[in-house]
Amino acid sequence: MKIDKFSGRYAFLSNFYVERDGLTLEHRYQAAKTRSTEEKAWVMDSPTPGIAKYRGRKVHMQADWDAIKLEVMELLVRSKFENDPGLARKLLETGDAELIEGNTWGDTFWGVCNGRGQNHLGKILMKVREGLRK
Repeated sequence: MKIDKFSGRYAFLSNFYVERDGLTLEHRYQAAKTRSTEEKAWVMDSPTPGIAKYRGRKVHMQADWDAIKLEVMELLVRSKFENDPGLARKLLETGDAELIEGNTWGDTFWGVCNGRGQNHLGKILMKVREGLRK
């Protein structure tokens, strides 16, 4: 089985899913791009995850960002599910389904668009799911 869209019943898998504290993983990820306290606050204060994503493109990025972004995403995804038992249960309920961050906006790094992509977000979600099983 495949889950290839993080919407509807599976919206909780999306980085745009609003967590209990009112923020999203997208807010946290985009804020992590910079070491500037002011820029982090600017991103975290974004009224929507889309605006947080936009603002994340405007910050002064850490010099080593490309080298650490996968690790940062995994830490954030792990935290999202380990700190919310309800979300952890939902992730576990996906069973052994392949999780694919299917999209139409051309993201072939974190997801898959038009059948092409590295699907790093999906792979991280499956890794976190496996960790929750143990």
